[in-house]
Amino acid sequence: MKFDIKEEDMIIKPYNYEGPIYIREQKGFFQRIRRNLGWILMLTFIAIPWIPYHGKQAVLLDVASQQFTIFGLTLLPQDFMILALLFMLGAFALFFVTNWLGRVWCGYTCPQTIWMLMFSWVEQRVEGTRNQRIKLDKSGWTLSKWQKKIIKHSAWLLISLFTATSFMAYFIPAKSLYTDMLTLQWSGITSFWVFLFAFCTYGNAGFLREKMCTVACPYSRFQAVMFDKDTLLVTYDATRGEQRGPRKRKADHQALGLGDCVDCNLCVEVCPAGIDIRNGLQYECINCGLCIDACDDTMEKFGYQKGLIKYASENQMAGGKTNPFRLKLIGYGSLTVLLMVSMLTWLLQRTPIEVSVLRDRNALYRVNFEGLVENPYTLTIINKTQQLVHYRVAINGLDAATLQSPELTPVAAGQMKRIPVTVVADGYDLPNKVNQLDFVITAQEDSRVSSTISSVFYRN
Repeated sequence: MKFDIKEEDMIIKPYNYEGPIYIREQKGFFQRIRRNLGWILMLTFIAIPWIPYHGKQAVLLDVASQQFTIFGLTLLPQDFMILALLFMLGAFALFFVTNWLGRVWCGYTCPQTIWMLMFSWVEQRVEGTRNQRIKLDKSGWTLSKWQKKIIKHSAWLLISLFTATSFMAYFIPAKSLYTDMLTLQWSGITSFWVFLFAFCTYGNAGFLREKMCTVACPYSRFQAVMFDKDTLLVTYDATRGEQRGPRKRKADHQALGLGDCVDCNLCVEVCPAGIDIRNGLQYECINCGLCIDACDDTMEKFGYQKGLIKYASENQMAGGKTNPFRLKLIGYGSLTVLLMVSMLTWLLQRTPIEVSVLRDRNALYRVNFEGLVENPYTLTIINKTQQLVHYRVAINGLDAATLQSPELTPVAAGQMKRIPVTVVADGYDLPNKVNQLDFVITAQEDSRVSSTISSVFYRN
């Protein structure tokens, strides 16, 4: 069968060449999934800073104090490894999902997409349907148009301000943040960051919209590297759909030489990126499935089989089957699991105390008035818990030596304290000029919290 496709339809036109994108509201299976998932993610984002844990905020990223607290786990700059593993885990998990399901992250869970569609929902409630919004923007500035624009932008600004404040609650205790907001006592730095994030949210979700995904975000550019012939993508069945064209509902389209595509253009009107999926795979596509819902509605009205536009792999469209055990997918999945195991192993081996020892740089040793050899040290103790802990210092491996140090050293939650200590011994009781010894630091509140660090003792 030959398709009589016009030459101009074969040309992939420049992105957004016709101006602003007016998204038509669409209902359907994939829209319900995205909307429900979006609500869950937004409510989770807002609720997390309000979750209490042991009388404190469960998640608090205190940049000023260089402490990240996550449900009792305090991460300090010395714990950078876990953050590196976390970013690597997120990257490989994204690669795995992309190779399997395409850009579903962009279509269903990306904050830019969720907020963009939320702003679009507000716009539709204030200014009307797609055709009404187009007509409104082309009309002159009447009182009614001014009212609608002011209401819409006011709602956008309120959402942006609330979003920015919710985001800042991850870095500033939520209760004090909102209390200071209600009493107009925000500091200059807090006000700066809140209004900056609010401005970015307002601009990204309200104006830039899909341009953030297609122009600014690098993910759309390198996603094709992770695709293969078995990746599930939003795909148009050209063999079934062409030759496209309008027709009456009860007409025999096959007798007219037409395919199942009625050329209603709804798949383009509902697309957040403003593309025509019938032109084939395009990097602007965020795999959201809105065009599938729109096309399925049209197919149902005409009595045709659904799935003219569907999630399918290139092999499926060629009549084959999708291979779920392909090497690239297994590789991404294995690396994701490996990094997850590495993180769990690190967390299990992590101790809530970190200790370092530094010898006196001025002298290897000194002899006191009693003829005993003294070696001075400075112990640095970091308390990684969220409670005040009292530490006791002892030495091992040098039986002839005694330790001069405070009996108990209190260290506040998340704080670092330096303790000067001195080890004293009779030089005649030591076998070597350089002797090994261990400092053992133990928490009084819990003897299981202990750390051992090695050093050396010099004699004359």
